[in-house]
Amino acid sequence: MELKIKKELNKNIFRGYDIRGIYPKELDEDTVYTIGLGFGSYIKELGKTTCILGHDNRLSSPSLYQALQEGILKTGINIISLGLCTTPMYYYACIKLQVFSGIMVTASHNPKDDNGLKFAFDERGNCKGQEIQDFLDYILQGNFQKGEGKLSSYNIESEYIELFQKSLNFGPRRIKVVIDPGNGTTSIIAKKLYELFPIDVITINGESNGTFPNHHPDPCIEENLSQLKAKVQEEQADLGLGFDGDGDRMGLVSNSGRFLPTDYYMILIIRDIISKVDKKEFLYDVKCSKALSDEIERLGGKGICYRTGNSYTKAAVRDLDLPFGGELSGHVYFRDRWPGFDSGLYAGLRMIEILSHTEKTVDELAEGIPSYYSTPELKFATNDEIKFEIVNKIGEYAKNKGYSYLDIDGIKVLFEDGWALVRASNTGPNITARFEAKTKERLDALQEEFTDILEHLLKTVK
Repeated sequence: MELKIKKELNKNIFRGYDIRGIYPKELDEDTVYTIGLGFGSYIKELGKTTCILGHDNRLSSPSLYQALQEGILKTGINIISLGLCTTPMYYYACIKLQVFSGIMVTASHNPKDDNGLKFAFDERGNCKGQEIQDFLDYILQGNFQKGEGKLSSYNIESEYIELFQKSLNFGPRRIKVVIDPGNGTTSIIAKKLYELFPIDVITINGESNGTFPNHHPDPCIEENLSQLKAKVQEEQADLGLGFDGDGDRMGLVSNSGRFLPTDYYMILIIRDIISKVDKKEFLYDVKCSKALSDEIERLGGKGICYRTGNSYTKAAVRDLDLPFGGELSGHVYFRDRWPGFDSGLYAGLRMIEILSHTEKTVDELAEGIPSYYSTPELKFATNDEIKFEIVNKIGEYAKNKGYSYLDIDGIKVLFEDGWALVRASNTGPNITARFEAKTKERLDALQEEFTDILEHLLKTVK
């Protein structure tokens, strides 16, 4: 297939943390080829000579990967190709080979028809925010470099497995775990990796299949874990772990089949490591429950509330030199004995490691977490052109009512007994909302107040 430069690109696919769109309607081979020409030219101007590429197991990924390679090679940039791999394997390859310019072809946990690109120009990590918009402007100028780059292949798997073996220390108790790769890219390594450790492993949905035939590949939405919950109870397992489409996120199910959201998982981790780390500061995003900040304070630590977004939270945990941080969407970053990138498989093994050193169950470890009533993240469909304006109007409403609020990421309205968060999604044409309160009645009242305003704005803002 002869690839063509696209003079016009769909600007809506250039999102807050990456490039993402529906294949082939919004993101096709010509689009990715053009982005490849832009990427190669851009990093060449930064003085780079080489980049690393990898792709997930979506059906469209191989052909998009091929187009991307072709574009980059034509700029004279050399490519180290990892081929099919998880996003964490790609991150580790960049660290191991000390090549920090790269692209991962993936749409993470998005539906099967989507695809995208997570990309980095240099050591600062994945591009985000204004960097992505500036890169779009650069591509549209069309001043592409010319050259003949060289293509080489690299298999990171054995070194990646070795990293796990060096970073974990299991106790005497043997743990039984059910893992659910959800037919995503962790299918290529999860079972093999977990069976290297003193763990009894049961796998469901473990065949690699980019159509995700059994459930949507997002393990942080409880309804996607129904099979995992049932299997944990059937097998009387100690816990269940679900992984997303590209392997950088994890969802946790307890021994009783109860879903524990990521902020609760973070509490269990912080309880375990706070006495073992020098710096007792931990980062979390605006979506996380107040239970997390309450618990960090109770343990004598300091919590840092930050904006949502994997590219942002990971960079902040690194730049602030924190031992651990994460966000509600399932991305967590260990820096105590792990190199700081998000890996769902590693996050799961750290939970198993904790269990192996105690006779307590996951449910027992989770006892004493401050009690709040909260909603899951709620999505309201809109379009990319008006979503930020609607969120700004929520801010105006809060200001007019005299409410206290944070605006580091959307609008988080703070009350003595709860909070309401409304923000524009950076991964799709949605507005997301989440509510939390001390009582169920107060939660319902908060949700009703802000949902009514939001639905009114969705109808009236054009």
